[in-house]
Amino acid sequence: MQGSKIIRNQWYVVLDSRQVRGHPIGVTRMGEKLVFWRGREGRVACFRDRCAHRGAALSAGKVLANGCLQCPSHGFEYDPSGRVTAISANSRSNPVPERFRLQAYPTHEAHGFIWIWWGDEPPTNLQPPRFFDDLEGFRWAQSIDPWNAHYSRVIENQLDPIHLPFVHRNTIGRGNRTIVDGPVVRWLNPDRFRVYVSSRADDGRPPRRPEEVDVSGQTFWLEFIFPNLWQNHISKDMRIVAAFVPVDEEHTLLYLRFYQRFLRLPVLGDLAARLAMPFNLLVAHQDRRVVQTQRPKPSALHMDERLVQGDRPIVEYRRRREELKTR
Repeated sequence: MQGSKIIRNQWYVVLDSRQVRGHPIGVTRMGEKLVFWRGREGRVACFRDRCAHRGAALSAGKVLANGCLQCPSHGFEYDPSGRVTAISANSRSNPVPERFRLQAYPTHEAHGFIWIWWGDEPPTNLQPPRFFDDLEGFRWAQSIDPWNAHYSRVIENQLDPIHLPFVHRNTIGRGNRTIVDGPVVRWLNPDRFRVYVSSRADDGRPPRRPEEVDVSGQTFWLEFIFPNLWQNHISKDMRIVAAFVPVDEEHTLLYLRFYQRFLRLPVLGDLAARLAMPFNLLVAHQDRRVVQTQRPKPSALHMDERLVQGDRPIVEYRRRREELKTR
Protein backbone atom coordinates (compact mmCIF):
# COMPACT_ATOMS: atom_id res chain seq x y z
CA MET A 1 0.00 0.00 0.00
CA GLN A 2 2.41 2.58 -1.23
CA GLY A 3 2.04 6.15 -2.42
CA SER A 4 -1.07 8.16 -1.58
CA LYS A 5 -3.36 5.37 -0.35
CA ILE A 6 -2.23 5.10 3.25
CA ILE A 7 -0.92 7.61 5.78
CA ARG A 8 2.73 7.04 6.58
CA ASN A 9 4.61 7.82 9.77
CA GLN A 10 1.77 6.83 12.07
CA TRP A 11 1.13 4.32 14.84
CA TYR A 12 -1.25 1.65 13.49
CA VAL A 13 -3.06 -0.97 15.53
CA VAL A 14 -2.20 -4.18 13.69
CA LEU A 15 -2.83 -7.12 16.06
CA ASP A 16 -4.44 -8.26 19.25
CA SER A 17 -1.84 -8.97 21.94
CA ARG A 18 -3.06 -12.55 22.26
CA GLN A 19 -2.12 -13.27 18.66
CA VAL A 20 1.61 -13.11 19.45
CA ARG A 21 2.60 -15.80 21.91
CA GLY A 22 5.61 -18.09 22.14
CA HIS A 23 6.10 -18.63 18.41
CA PRO A 24 6.67 -16.12 15.61
CA ILE A 25 3.66 -15.37 13.41
CA GLY A 26 3.56 -14.03 9.88
CA VAL A 27 0.84 -11.61 8.76
CA THR A 28 0.23 -9.16 5.94
CA ARG A 29 -0.23 -5.55 6.98
CA MET A 30 -0.12 -2.46 4.77
CA GLY A 31 0.57 -4.78 1.87
CA GLU A 32 3.79 -6.10 3.44
CA LYS A 33 4.51 -9.54 4.84
CA LEU A 34 5.63 -9.00 8.43
CA VAL A 35 6.80 -11.27 11.22
CA PHE A 36 5.93 -10.66 14.87
CA TRP A 37 7.54 -12.40 17.83
CA ARG A 38 8.33 -11.91 21.48
CA GLY A 39 11.92 -11.60 22.61
CA ARG A 40 13.26 -11.40 26.12
CA GLU A 41 10.82 -10.18 28.77
CA GLY A 42 7.97 -10.74 26.32
CA ARG A 43 8.48 -7.55 24.32
CA VAL A 44 7.01 -7.69 20.80
CA ALA A 45 9.36 -7.25 17.84
CA CYS A 46 8.45 -6.81 14.18
CA PHE A 47 10.22 -6.71 10.84
CA ARG A 48 9.76 -7.90 7.28
CA ASP A 49 9.11 -11.60 7.02
CA ARG A 50 12.02 -12.27 4.70
CA CYS A 51 15.48 -13.39 5.71
CA ALA A 52 18.26 -11.09 4.48
CA HIS A 53 20.22 -14.16 3.35
CA ARG A 54 18.05 -16.12 0.90
CA GLY A 55 14.56 -14.75 1.49
CA ALA A 56 13.06 -17.52 3.63
CA ALA A 57 10.03 -16.65 5.76
CA LEU A 58 11.24 -15.93 9.28
CA SER A 59 7.77 -16.65 10.62
CA ALA A 60 8.56 -20.34 9.98
CA GLY A 61 11.56 -20.10 12.30
CA LYS A 62 11.75 -20.16 16.07
CA VAL A 63 12.55 -17.93 19.04
CA LEU A 64 15.75 -19.00 20.81
CA ALA A 65 16.47 -18.92 24.52
CA ASN A 66 18.73 -15.89 23.96
CA GLY A 67 15.73 -13.89 22.72
CA CYS A 68 16.72 -13.96 19.05
CA LEU A 69 14.63 -15.13 16.09
CA GLN A 70 16.28 -17.92 14.11
CA CYS A 71 15.73 -18.35 10.38
CA PRO A 72 14.47 -21.88 9.55
CA SER A 73 16.66 -22.16 6.45
CA HIS A 74 20.27 -21.54 7.50
CA GLY A 75 20.00 -20.60 11.15
CA PHE A 76 20.72 -16.87 10.88
CA GLU A 77 19.83 -15.24 14.21
CA TYR A 78 18.11 -11.83 14.45
CA ASP A 79 17.83 -9.59 17.45
CA PRO A 80 14.72 -7.36 17.88
CA SER A 81 16.43 -4.47 16.07
CA GLY A 82 16.58 -6.57 12.88
CA ARG A 83 20.34 -7.10 13.04
CA VAL A 84 21.82 -10.55 12.36
CA THR A 85 23.84 -11.50 15.43
CA ALA A 86 25.07 -14.94 14.36
CA ILE A 87 25.71 -16.83 11.12
CA SER A 88 26.30 -20.46 12.01
CA ALA A 89 28.05 -21.30 8.72
CA ASN A 90 30.68 -18.61 9.42
CA SER A 91 31.23 -19.65 13.08
CA ARG A 92 29.50 -17.87 15.90
CA SER A 93 32.82 -16.32 16.97
CA ASN A 94 33.14 -14.27 13.77
CA PRO A 95 31.60 -10.77 13.70
CA VAL A 96 28.60 -10.35 11.40
CA PRO A 97 28.88 -7.67 8.68
CA GLU A 98 26.57 -4.69 9.18
CA ARG A 99 24.77 -5.30 5.88
CA PHE A 100 23.06 -8.35 7.38
CA ARG A 101 20.04 -6.65 8.87
CA LEU A 102 16.35 -5.99 8.21
CA GLN A 103 14.22 -2.93 8.75
CA ALA A 104 12.55 -3.28 12.14
CA TYR A 105 9.30 -1.51 12.97
CA PRO A 106 8.93 0.08 16.41
CA THR A 107 6.16 -1.61 18.38
CA HIS A 108 3.93 -0.63 21.28
CA GLU A 109 1.65 -2.89 23.29
CA ALA A 110 -1.20 -1.63 25.46
CA HIS A 111 -4.94 -2.13 26.03
CA GLY A 112 -4.71 -5.60 24.48
CA PHE A 113 -3.52 -4.18 21.13
CA ILE A 114 -0.19 -4.17 19.31
CA TRP A 115 0.77 -1.09 17.30
CA ILE A 116 3.61 -0.60 14.83
CA TRP A 117 5.14 2.67 13.66
CA TRP A 118 4.73 2.34 9.91
CA GLY A 119 6.74 4.62 7.69
CA ASP A 120 10.13 6.27 7.70
CA GLU A 121 12.73 6.31 10.44
CA PRO A 122 10.83 7.29 13.61
CA PRO A 123 11.72 10.53 15.38
CA THR A 124 14.09 10.32 18.34
CA ASN A 125 11.32 11.56 20.64
CA LEU A 126 8.70 9.13 19.33
CA GLN A 127 5.63 9.29 21.58
CA PRO A 128 3.42 6.26 22.30
CA PRO A 129 0.17 5.92 20.36
CA ARG A 130 -3.07 7.45 21.60
CA PHE A 131 -6.03 5.49 22.88
CA PHE A 132 -9.40 6.27 24.45
CA ASP A 133 -8.82 7.48 27.99
CA ASP A 134 -12.23 6.65 29.48
CA LEU A 135 -12.35 2.83 29.39
CA GLU A 136 -11.03 2.03 32.86
CA GLY A 137 -13.09 -0.56 34.68
CA PHE A 138 -14.74 -1.96 31.54
CA ARG A 139 -14.92 -5.65 30.62
CA TRP A 140 -14.70 -6.39 26.91
CA ALA A 141 -14.94 -9.07 24.25
CA GLN A 142 -13.63 -9.04 20.68
CA SER A 143 -14.16 -10.48 17.22
CA ILE A 144 -11.79 -10.17 14.26
CA ASP A 145 -13.80 -9.74 11.08
CA PRO A 146 -12.41 -9.76 7.50
CA TRP A 147 -13.71 -7.21 4.99
CA ASN A 148 -12.93 -7.17 1.26
CA ALA A 149 -12.57 -3.40 1.31
CA HIS A 150 -9.92 -0.70 1.67
CA TYR A 151 -9.50 0.40 5.27
CA SER A 152 -10.52 3.99 4.44
CA ARG A 153 -13.92 2.81 3.25
CA VAL A 154 -14.47 0.78 6.40
CA ILE A 155 -13.61 3.81 8.54
CA GLU A 156 -15.94 6.08 6.60
CA ASN A 157 -18.79 3.66 7.07
CA GLN A 158 -18.48 4.07 10.83
CA LEU A 159 -18.53 7.86 10.49
CA ASP A 160 -21.66 7.85 8.29
CA PRO A 161 -24.83 8.72 10.27
CA ILE A 162 -27.30 8.77 7.38
CA HIS A 163 -27.10 5.12 6.32
CA LEU A 164 -28.67 3.63 9.46
CA PRO A 165 -32.39 3.58 8.43
CA PHE A 166 -31.49 1.79 5.20
CA VAL A 167 -28.58 -0.55 5.90
CA HIS A 168 -29.75 -1.31 9.46
CA ARG A 169 -33.51 -0.97 9.03
CA ASN A 170 -34.21 -4.09 11.15
CA THR A 171 -31.51 -3.54 13.80
CA ILE A 172 -30.05 -0.24 15.03
CA GLY A 173 -31.76 1.79 12.29
CA ARG A 174 -35.34 0.91 13.17
CA GLY A 175 -37.77 3.80 13.48
CA ASN A 176 -37.36 5.29 10.01
CA ARG A 177 -35.46 8.31 11.40
CA THR A 178 -34.13 9.44 8.04
CA ILE A 179 -33.50 13.11 8.90
CA VAL A 180 -30.12 13.77 10.53
CA ASP A 181 -29.72 17.14 12.22
CA GLY A 182 -26.16 18.38 11.93
CA PRO A 183 -24.14 16.24 12.23
CA VAL A 184 -21.82 18.19 14.53
CA VAL A 185 -18.07 17.54 14.32
CA ARG A 186 -15.85 18.65 17.21
CA TRP A 187 -12.07 18.32 16.92
CA LEU A 188 -10.39 17.49 20.24
CA ASN A 189 -6.92 17.87 18.73
CA PRO A 190 -5.53 17.72 15.17
CA ASP A 191 -5.85 13.93 15.01
CA ARG A 192 -8.96 13.23 17.08
CA PHE A 193 -12.57 14.27 16.61
CA ARG A 194 -16.08 13.50 17.80
CA VAL A 195 -19.33 13.31 15.85
CA TYR A 196 -22.62 14.19 17.53
CA VAL A 197 -25.75 12.89 15.81
CA SER A 198 -29.45 13.55 16.29
CA SER A 199 -31.94 11.86 13.97
CA ARG A 200 -35.71 12.07 13.57
CA ALA A 201 -38.54 10.95 11.32
CA ASP A 202 -39.22 13.06 8.23
CA ASP A 203 -41.80 15.70 9.20
CA GLY A 204 -41.21 17.94 6.19
CA ARG A 205 -38.58 20.13 7.87
CA PRO A 206 -35.06 20.04 6.40
CA PRO A 207 -32.18 18.92 8.63
CA ARG A 208 -30.86 21.59 10.94
CA ARG A 209 -27.40 22.85 10.14
CA PRO A 210 -24.55 21.97 12.52
CA GLU A 211 -24.44 25.48 14.01
CA GLU A 212 -28.12 25.15 14.88
CA VAL A 213 -27.68 21.96 16.91
CA ASP A 214 -26.98 22.09 20.66
CA VAL A 215 -24.87 19.10 21.72
CA SER A 216 -24.27 20.20 25.30
CA GLY A 217 -25.20 17.39 27.64
CA GLN A 218 -25.34 14.79 24.88
CA THR A 219 -24.00 11.43 26.08
CA PHE A 220 -23.93 9.64 22.70
CA TRP A 221 -21.21 10.34 20.18
CA LEU A 222 -18.75 8.75 17.77
CA GLU A 223 -15.03 9.36 18.23
CA PHE A 224 -12.13 8.75 15.86
CA ILE A 225 -8.38 8.76 16.49
CA PHE A 226 -6.13 8.81 13.43
CA PRO A 227 -5.11 6.68 11.75
CA ASN A 228 -7.35 3.67 12.57
CA LEU A 229 -9.20 3.72 15.92
CA TRP A 230 -12.91 4.43 16.49
CA GLN A 231 -15.29 4.43 19.42
CA ASN A 232 -19.07 4.45 19.61
CA HIS A 233 -19.77 6.11 22.96
CA ILE A 234 -23.23 4.60 23.52
CA SER A 235 -23.46 5.50 27.20
CA LYS A 236 -21.24 5.93 30.24
CA ASP A 237 -21.29 2.15 30.76
CA MET A 238 -21.40 0.80 27.20
CA ARG A 239 -19.04 1.33 24.25
CA ILE A 240 -18.05 -0.23 20.95
CA VAL A 241 -14.42 0.13 19.86
CA ALA A 242 -13.01 -0.78 16.47
CA ALA A 243 -9.54 -0.91 14.98
CA PHE A 244 -9.50 -0.84 11.18
CA VAL A 245 -6.38 -2.85 10.36
CA PRO A 246 -5.08 -2.45 6.79
CA VAL A 247 -4.09 -5.75 5.20
CA ASP A 248 -3.63 -4.65 1.59
CA GLU A 249 -5.37 -2.48 -1.01
CA GLU A 250 -8.53 -4.58 -1.01
CA HIS A 251 -8.67 -6.18 2.44
CA THR A 252 -9.16 -4.93 5.98
CA LEU A 253 -9.49 -6.68 9.32
CA LEU A 254 -12.05 -5.16 11.64
CA TYR A 255 -11.02 -5.71 15.25
CA LEU A 256 -14.41 -5.15 16.85
CA ARG A 257 -14.81 -4.88 20.62
CA PHE A 258 -17.77 -4.46 22.93
CA TYR A 259 -16.99 -2.77 26.27
CA GLN A 260 -19.36 -2.76 29.25
CA ARG A 261 -19.23 -1.95 32.95
CA PHE A 262 -22.84 -2.41 34.01
CA LEU A 263 -21.61 -5.83 35.22
CA ARG A 264 -18.18 -5.39 36.77
CA LEU A 265 -17.54 -8.83 38.22
CA PRO A 266 -14.86 -10.51 36.07
CA VAL A 267 -16.77 -13.68 35.15
CA LEU A 268 -20.22 -12.15 34.69
CA GLY A 269 -18.80 -9.03 33.07
CA ASP A 270 -16.79 -11.01 30.53
CA LEU A 271 -19.82 -13.20 29.79
CA ALA A 272 -22.03 -10.16 29.22
CA ALA A 273 -19.50 -8.71 26.79
CA ARG A 274 -19.22 -11.98 24.89
CA LEU A 275 -22.97 -12.39 24.65
CA ALA A 276 -23.23 -8.95 23.01
CA MET A 277 -20.80 -9.78 20.23
CA PRO A 278 -23.13 -11.80 17.93
CA PHE A 279 -25.48 -8.82 17.60
CA ASN A 280 -22.58 -6.42 17.02
CA LEU A 281 -21.24 -8.70 14.30
CA LEU A 282 -24.70 -8.90 12.72
CA VAL A 283 -24.75 -5.10 12.50
CA ALA A 284 -21.19 -5.03 11.15
CA HIS A 285 -22.06 -7.58 8.46
CA GLN A 286 -24.99 -5.45 7.33
CA ASP A 287 -22.42 -2.72 6.75
CA ARG A 288 -19.88 -5.04 5.18
CA ARG A 289 -22.31 -6.23 2.52
CA VAL A 290 -22.65 -2.65 1.23
CA VAL A 291 -19.14 -1.29 1.82
CA GLN A 292 -17.57 -4.11 -0.20
CA THR A 293 -19.47 -2.85 -3.26
CA GLN A 294 -18.09 0.71 -3.13
CA ARG A 295 -15.82 1.86 -5.93
CA PRO A 296 -13.12 2.94 -6.20
CA LYS A 297 -11.72 0.80 -3.40
CA PRO A 298 -9.80 3.52 -1.52
CA SER A 299 -11.52 6.82 -0.80
CA ALA A 300 -10.01 10.24 -1.46
CA LEU A 301 -10.74 13.87 -0.74
CA HIS A 302 -11.72 14.58 -4.33
CA MET A 303 -13.83 11.85 -5.92
CA ASP A 304 -16.65 11.51 -8.43
CA GLU A 305 -19.34 11.73 -5.76
CA ARG A 306 -22.25 14.04 -4.93
CA LEU A 307 -22.20 14.53 -1.16
CA VAL A 308 -24.92 15.87 1.14
CA GLN A 309 -24.95 17.65 4.50
CA GLY A 310 -25.02 14.39 6.45
CA ASP A 311 -21.65 13.42 4.93
CA ARG A 312 -19.81 16.09 6.88
CA PRO A 313 -17.93 13.65 9.19
CA ILE A 314 -16.64 11.80 6.12
CA VAL A 315 -15.46 15.05 4.53
CA GLU A 316 -13.68 16.03 7.76
CA TYR A 317 -11.97 12.64 7.87
CA ARG A 318 -10.88 12.91 4.23
CA ARG A 319 -9.51 16.42 4.67
CA ARG A 320 -7.33 15.49 7.61
CA ARG A 321 -6.26 12.22 5.97
CA GLU A 322 -5.16 14.14 2.89
CA GLU A 323 -3.16 16.56 5.05
CA LEU A 324 -1.40 13.72 6.83
CA LYS A 325 -0.60 11.91 3.58
CA THR A 326 0.98 14.96 1.99
CA ARG A 327 2.83 16.58 4.90
